Amino acid sequence: MKRKIGLYILSLWLLFFFVIVVTIDIPISFDSNSKFIGFNVLLKSNYVAIVSFLFLVIGTIVYFKFKYDLEGSTNIPFEIKKIESVNYEHLTFLATYIIPLICFNLSSVRYLIVLLLLLIAMGVIYIKTDLFYANPSLALLGFHIYKVDGSFKTGTKENIILLTRIRLKEQQKEQQKVSYIKLDDRIFYVKPL
Repeated sequence: MKRKIGLYILSLWLLFFFVIVVTIDIPISFDSNSKFIGFNVLLKSNYVAIVSFLFLVIGTIVYFKFKYDLEGSTNIPFEIKKIESVNYEHLTFLATYIIPLICFNLSSVRYLIVLLLLLIAMGVIYIKTDLFYANPSLALLGFHIYKVDGSFKTGTKENIILLTRIRLKEQQKEQQKVSYIKLDDRIFYVKPL
């Protein structure tokens, strides 16, 4: 559950970055009579950008923790029987959720509350439906998504989702074997043998 929440925050990296770009307000003046406005005024005028920056930092920590977890030991390899790339799901998440959210009026407290409630609702849906793999930030970091049928030691599993940093061959004459780390019941991180 913690990993899913973390990956949800990571999936919003682009949103937090865009919010910082849209809301940051640092007055710059080259006038000889200019003086520093003070930290209190600067913090009050940039609270949305500061909160977004904190979530960017949390997302970075989550990414490095996720990367560390993926370097751990793997389970007994399995054989891929049928494979289909579903990398388009990264773009679907970006186009459907991230881009429309940046259009909120971020200077209005009412809209910020609605945005927060919407992000919480999206997060609950994202976690309950196991869509944490359709993460545009992971796509930017070089991950690929595949839907496969796999032959495990315990039997065949159909329509499982694989996350990997390498491209798997979709058209192959012989079956591919991969080692894996289980992220969820039907979602695995895989490494080729």
